[in-house]
Amino acid sequence: MARFKVGWQLQPQHCTIEQLRTAWKTADEMSVDTIWTWDHFYPLYGEVDGAHFEGWSLLAAMACETRRAQFGMLVTCNSYRNPELLADMARTVDQLSGGRLILGIGSGWFEKDYDEYGYRFGTPLWRLEQLEAALQRIKSRIDKLNPGPSGKMPVMIGGGGEKVTLRLVAEHADMWNGFGPPRSFARKNRILDEWCEKAGRNPEEVERTVLVGSEDDHQVEEFLKAGATHIIYGSDAPFDPAPVERLVEAARG
Repeated sequence: MARFKVGWQLQPQHCTIEQLRTAWKTADEMSVDTIWTWDHFYPLYGEVDGAHFEGWSLLAAMACETRRAQFGMLVTCNSYRNPELLADMARTVDQLSGGRLILGIGSGWFEKDYDEYGYRFGTPLWRLEQLEAALQRIKSRIDKLNPGPSGKMPVMIGGGGEKVTLRLVAEHADMWNGFGPPRSFARKNRILDEWCEKAGRNPEEVERTVLVGSEDDHQVEEFLKAGATHIIYGSDAPFDPAPVERLVEAARG
């Protein structure tokens, strides 16, 4: 099996703050490459009004309580924050961490968040147009901030839209996050390569990550063959580290 990076997404639903804090400290001690949470206001499954926490607040705490791993949102919903504000938040969290933040972003999709918090949901195309405009504004604001990010602060874009999202990845991102099954991931991976070539960019400059769960454990090698170089395991409370430990062992050969 080829070597690969390992991440752990801690889904902030149906849990306590102490469970989250224990999990990201455990992840850092396990030498995972990346630690993630998500950007929603309500659980995505289980009890619809169950316990849930806001993601960027968690990232600030994660920045201060971990020491080694990179970390970020998988992924920030562009619709929820003014792009200039998001740029300022990101560089501040990056400074808190000593330069380990990954700025993950996407166009958004969970309609309940929009409805409950008063955001315009619009159409998928409209949200993608908003994302494209925001990426330019975020970059411009980061260039103006004093101080700027402590590190390079890579940009990740999540999503699989072949006509717009993958083009935006090729034009703006350092990392792309996709989903399974492996055959679909492989197809979108090839299309991203094509977009990179059209943008005059070496496809190898874009790191390929994939989010998996317990149902995908047996498909890790297939995802690697499909072009993934970074496997991110998503789980919620009680945040069992065993599957991630197995991934770390496999990744180190």
